[in-house]
Amino acid sequence: MISNSEMIRIRRQMQRRIRDVVAERRRARQMEAPVADLTGDPTDTRPESSLAPTA
Repeated sequence: MISNSEMIRIRRQMQRRIRDVVAERRRARQMEAPVADLTGDPTDTRPESSLAPTA
């Protein structure tokens, strides 16, 4: 059985990984935006409000 401290450690590690992935995806979107503006071909047709994080 996993101890309480081990469970906390695993949970924090998972949260850190999720946060890193979200940040990486956000950077990728920001890098794509200027390219789409130059070509006139938007890569994402969703409204800005749907891109905002919900939590």
